[in-house]
Amino acid sequence: MLRRRTLLTGAAAAGLVPAAPAMLRAAETPGVTATEIRIGNTMPYSGPSSAYAVIGKMDAAVFEMANDQGGFAGHKVKFLSYDDAYSPPKTVEQVRRLVEQDQVACLFNTLGTPTNSAIVKYCNAKKVPQLFVSTGAAKWGDYKDHPWTIGWQPTYQTEAQIYAKYILKEKPDGKIGILYQNDDFGKDYVTGMKDVLGDKFAKVMLVSYEVTDPTIDSQAVQLQSAGINVLLTAATPKFAAQMIRKVATMNWKPLQFLTNVSASVGAVIEPAGPQNALGIISSAYLKDPTDPSWDKDSGMNDWRAFMKKHFPDGDLSDSGYVFGYGVTLTMMQVLKQCGSDFSRANIMKQATSLKELEIPVLLPGIKVNTSPTDYRPIRQLQLMKWGGKTWDRFGDIIEGVAA
Repeated sequence: MLRRRTLLTGAAAAGLVPAAPAMLRAAETPGVTATEIRIGNTMPYSGPSSAYAVIGKMDAAVFEMANDQGGFAGHKVKFLSYDDAYSPPKTVEQVRRLVEQDQVACLFNTLGTPTNSAIVKYCNAKKVPQLFVSTGAAKWGDYKDHPWTIGWQPTYQTEAQIYAKYILKEKPDGKIGILYQNDDFGKDYVTGMKDVLGDKFAKVMLVSYEVTDPTIDSQAVQLQSAGINVLLTAATPKFAAQMIRKVATMNWKPLQFLTNVSASVGAVIEPAGPQNALGIISSAYLKDPTDPSWDKDSGMNDWRAFMKKHFPDGDLSDSGYVFGYGVTLTMMQVLKQCGSDFSRANIMKQATSLKELEIPVLLPGIKVNTSPTDYRPIRQLQLMKWGGKTWDRFGDIIEGVAA
């Protein structure tokens, strides 16, 4: 089991708050002492989704950077990150440990749709902020149903709507198939496609897989046998790489779309074989570390300098490191806005009061915005196509409208 402690220090040093006046009473500020703030996290450091482990490692390192720079209002962050192996029962166990034993002030960037779904009721009943969950399920925008839980990235439903619009324009008579993970993560892509395709959706072939499946080979054969020539793969990295390889080995040449959570060059495209991914379309809201157009970008240069210091052996082609960096800088802004009040209520208030926040690894024009009635911090995406060495972005920045 991995227990990771971290201290917040960071690229956003600009906003660190000076030493604070009197603290609120301890009973009102669980997870907060005179010198530290405890923040909890679960991450699949093992299991079928362990490719995402780099996100948790990056979260921890950015907090360490922030701590080195002095922390927040005289407090440093103790980041406790536990392995849940992408298993909902394990997530429940670990989150109870974080809340009831470790007494964290809040949860941050817990990863996975099924795993966060398993703890959302508990967190809201306990009024524990569940901030910037690492999942794009549309339901995290439902501030009425779970006011203590908020997402960060664009929703999967919005992403699928954008793909469906492109399909209708470029291949209106295509025979569409969707491979999706059989949970809220995968089903949001199905919903987004249905939103746009309307009556045409009745002809879409849906094939699911379970995270416990060893491979998706049989699903790929089923889709090819049905004559599918437009394929959307809504899968986590392990299965996305399998699908790309399998499509290539079958000499099957559909127009392919790939969820952006599996668009990492290092974690998916390289294992699948870059030549096998040629022409695949995905979408982006983060700057791609393999894209040479960002070679002189100040935000990406800061990220590369951070990687050189904290992860000298890290894979600079793995966008998971970029994601972890960006989302943790967002959390740092929340802590800055808290001033000296790190009560759970104020942490949640500040997380839902972000205005035109610029994060240096987001694509130009994309900013973070939240409000008490807007729990979708990032709404915009840009389409991109795999060209063999990097993702090539095309078209305009598109803002989604999915609820």
